[in-house]
Amino acid sequence: MQKKLICLVLFLISLGLTAQVVGTITDSKNTPLPFVNVIIENTYKGTTTNDDGYYELNINQPKTYTIVYTYLGYKTVKKEVSIDKFPFTLNIALEEESVSLGEVIVNAEDNPANGIIRKTIEKRKENLEKINSFKADFYSRGLIRIKDAPEKILGQDVGDLGGGLDSTRSGIIYLSETISKIQFLRPDKLKEKITASKVSGDDNGFSFNSALDVDFNFYNNTIEFGNEIVSPIASNAFNYYRYKLDGVFYDERGNLINKISVIPKRENDPVFSGTIYIVENQWTIYAIELNLTGTQARIPAADLIALKQSFTYTEKDDLWPIISQSIDFKYGILGIKGDGRFTAVYSNYDFKTPLTNKDFGREIVAFENEANKKDSLFWKTIRPVPLTVEERTDYIRKDSIQLVKESKPYLDSIDRANNTFKLGNVLGYSYQNSHKDYRFGYDVPFGGIQFNTVQGYTAETNIFFTKNYDEFRRFFRANASLQYGFSDKRLRARASLTYKFNDINRRFLTVSGGEEVAQFNPSNPITPFGNTLVTLFIEENYMKLYQRRFIQLNYSEELFNGFRFYADIAYENRSALFNTTDQTFYPNDDKVYLTNNPIDPTSTAAPFINHNIVKLNVTGRINFGQEYLSYPDSKFNVYNDKYPTLVLSYEKGLGATNKDYNFDQVKLRLYQSFNIGNKGRFGYNLRSGQFFNAENIAFMDFQHFNGNQIKISRRGNYTDVFNNLGYYDLSTNDSYLEMHAEHDFNGFILGKIPGLNKLNFNLILGAHNLATPNNKPYQEFTVGIDNIGWGKWRFLRVDYVRSYQSGFQSDAILFGLKFF
Repeated sequence: MQKKLICLVLFLISLGLTAQVVGTITDSKNTPLPFVNVIIENTYKGTTTNDDGYYELNINQPKTYTIVYTYLGYKTVKKEVSIDKFPFTLNIALEEESVSLGEVIVNAEDNPANGIIRKTIEKRKENLEKINSFKADFYSRGLIRIKDAPEKILGQDVGDLGGGLDSTRSGIIYLSETISKIQFLRPDKLKEKITASKVSGDDNGFSFNSALDVDFNFYNNTIEFGNEIVSPIASNAFNYYRYKLDGVFYDERGNLINKISVIPKRENDPVFSGTIYIVENQWTIYAIELNLTGTQARIPAADLIALKQSFTYTEKDDLWPIISQSIDFKYGILGIKGDGRFTAVYSNYDFKTPLTNKDFGREIVAFENEANKKDSLFWKTIRPVPLTVEERTDYIRKDSIQLVKESKPYLDSIDRANNTFKLGNVLGYSYQNSHKDYRFGYDVPFGGIQFNTVQGYTAETNIFFTKNYDEFRRFFRANASLQYGFSDKRLRARASLTYKFNDINRRFLTVSGGEEVAQFNPSNPITPFGNTLVTLFIEENYMKLYQRRFIQLNYSEELFNGFRFYADIAYENRSALFNTTDQTFYPNDDKVYLTNNPIDPTSTAAPFINHNIVKLNVTGRINFGQEYLSYPDSKFNVYNDKYPTLVLSYEKGLGATNKDYNFDQVKLRLYQSFNIGNKGRFGYNLRSGQFFNAENIAFMDFQHFNGNQIKISRRGNYTDVFNNLGYYDLSTNDSYLEMHAEHDFNGFILGKIPGLNKLNFNLILGAHNLATPNNKPYQEFTVGIDNIGWGKWRFLRVDYVRSYQSGFQSDAILFGLKFF
């Protein structure tokens, strides 16, 4: 029986190896040519060569075929072959195409390239709408290399990155493949069913290569590639590009192809540079070879991105669909340099489909069960682009490494080495059992060392335990923290237990309790680090604190796609706190610390009566238009910026020992952020609420608004803060309306100003409004410059802020930092 099984396997492998036309494509100097398109004439069945110039065209029926070999810059070759057995070897040598201007005269007054581009722009929308719907097969391969990686980054060991690095600190750190079926319906419906996914060194991994991520249609005005990049044939393309006709040639069907250089008018604009090929009279795209810098794409780590697309024509459909695409890139950051390529092949198009909107839902990518379990025989028979020697070696090496690294003896040996306590572990140590996948330990965080006028200097220690199940889809977490205040001489502790039930609706249950010092505003608008600096250096103790002893239960889950439910209930004992220290680095005789009373910072009275209360909060968050990716036993939601997010909440205080402190509040929030073509990104955030039976409630239950008296921002979200407002100036227990709006022009304006465009700064305009009863409306207007820095380190934003309330109130300069 075993012998028969071996014979059957060998027979199947032989079928996979032989049902192919194979060969190597070279130039006239016998140099292999990568990314050559190999297609059976008048079909959408084909492949491309790999980096070694080798191709495999999967054909399973012996007969006569006409095979077409096309490569930009080289003459197209057609070969009619009669195949009676497999494998069939067909090596091809391509000759360079003669690209000539002929008798075309180019002068400053009559640039023929401009005329060609204008006609292409005129036909842009028509060509965009020619393809109403289709089904197709999709294949993608992604490869990322690293070169000369440092052994440590910011003091942390880099290691060998899962076996990706060799002794020279170089190698492949990511290699994966995807096979899928895709469906498209104009204007923007795209659905993908991934049937096979392979990741080198991870037999349970899922590739992140998908058709959705590489859907770049240059007939649209902009292409989303990190930034919204202006197409060379966009309606407003002449505002961004200059063009030059490099020459013309004829394709195998006799079509005249115009080779046109695409030249940016300004180097930091969101634009491409390179070459676009246009079919004369049809004014369609024949191919593109375009480049993009990391600056233009707003991807700081990228040095250069090169995008190539090839299209094919069939008389049957009278269309020019894309058949292959490659994205080559080089990157460098934190001393790490590397490159990579993502290759995509589209085949077996069907343009006569009855697809309608009913065929498309919110699920945009789905993985079949067992998609990541396909064996090497499957991949050998279906892979349209053969592996290179480097890629085959990486698969073999990492798969063997994985077998070793997943073995219990290996995991135990690694754990023994890592679990050994060393002198450097004094401030943090963890013990792990990799085989059973649990970990526990402690750490003393640098951020736990802080200063405030209530506790003085503080030190903190965290203790943790983690147990993962089902490849991290379920987990259990236990955490505890101890904090000691050296001035008030109090040790406070809190702990929590969290369980995640699954990775589909992401149901969480958390039980927590303990004693802590809390800000009156639960949004914590003042960071402990920022408060420490301004308190010790300029004697401004903005942070106001109270003591909270509590036990709390939190629950959340996604009830259905786009709707997430949150609920929490807490029993709290609240006590007022007072300043216990007046220490400062630079004492000022004319200045003293304010009290810890946020209602009246000059009063030494307690801001509320000590009390107990039960707090209940129920919230529903609706992400309108939310799309998602389906993995086996997992669901990943994708934010859809075409629609806003709505949050509805009900909060209740009950059972308070002081009956005046019971209350009800309903809250609403609506927010959204979206691109406006190439003109930047606009975001808004609206909040509104109403209290009931809340005339005399405790101050921590008021609605507080995020102020910023420190004038340094690390929040990153400027549509959730008033940067020239005191932290508790307009807190309310009545109704309120809070509005924020901001537009980041993303280089649209400053990128067009000579001189300034070299700096690559972004202009940002903002407006903020707050309305509460018994107060005049408060407004802020901001003008900011973002992306300030040098090279790839763009960490600073500076805003000028003016505030108004019954006329001009004050102005300020705000500094925003994107790190630490």
